[in-house]
Amino acid sequence: MVRNVLARLPRRGGAAPIVPEKSVAGRTLLLLVTIMAFLSAVTLGGVVLVQKSAIAWSADVGRELTIQIRPVEGEVMESSLRTAVSLAQSTPGIAGARALTIEESQALLEPWLGAGLDLSAIAIPRLVVVQLSDPAEADIEQLQRNLSAIKGASLDTHAAWRQQLNTMAGTVVISGLLVLGLIGVATVLAIIFATRGAMATNREIVDVLHFIGASNKFIAGEFQGRFLSIGLQGGFLGALLAILFFLLIGAAAGSVLPSEATAQVGALFGSFLLGWDGMIFILLIVPVMAVLTAVTSRTTVRRYLSEAS
Repeated sequence: MVRNVLARLPRRGGAAPIVPEKSVAGRTLLLLVTIMAFLSAVTLGGVVLVQKSAIAWSADVGRELTIQIRPVEGEVMESSLRTAVSLAQSTPGIAGARALTIEESQALLEPWLGAGLDLSAIAIPRLVVVQLSDPAEADIEQLQRNLSAIKGASLDTHAAWRQQLNTMAGTVVISGLLVLGLIGVATVLAIIFATRGAMATNREIVDVLHFIGASNKFIAGEFQGRFLSIGLQGGFLGALLAILFFLLIGAAAGSVLPSEATAQVGALFGSFLLGWDGMIFILLIVPVMAVLTAVTSRTTVRRYLSEAS
């Protein structure tokens, strides 16, 4: 039997590896690593897109203020609007201010009240949109003091919206990291089972290697090299598929989804453009998956050999 097993061992001049390269277990593990790498890359890419959108939203909201003027009996609304615009424009750090027309104000109510309603008989509040040139230099307190002279006027800095955006972005990041952690755990478990299966399948070869004096370190290194190759291939394929996924979904989102749905998806994920930083994050999945596969297989082999000895 030893002679038959020795015939299956690698000849260092020709080089058939100790661990078969095209075994069913190897192909299955390659497919599994590819799927796990794809899921990891898609999750990471989604986190990057949402984070970018949240940063853009926060920046836009932080550069804009809103002055609301409620109708007050005895006060002329148009005069109050002109006064509010003048006070805003004279405040340091403010680039400009513009009062919304009555039609624009009514359009803002359509999502809640529906289109086609005649609101001319209703005294609705009017808004003044204020653009900041530099949020750090804008004297918001001075503007609030000046607006106190206008009856029914109030200033909204959108701080609550920014806090909600930051909270949402943080929740998405934490959720994405938890999902990545679960995928990593599932990948490790799959590699452990695949490694132990490969060890059981090649048990005779391992016994003969021990017989001729091969150390556990050498045997573990052979398995590590094979599984490192599987990890690199699977990680690269998964990352490539994820990049193609984002390119395709970005191209198809505008043509497949209705305009309203496209606007909502665009608000959450932007235009699905990962950018160079997003691409780098996804490509980092390749070495991470390779190292995870190699280290897990080596640790599993050494523990298996220790238990068998």
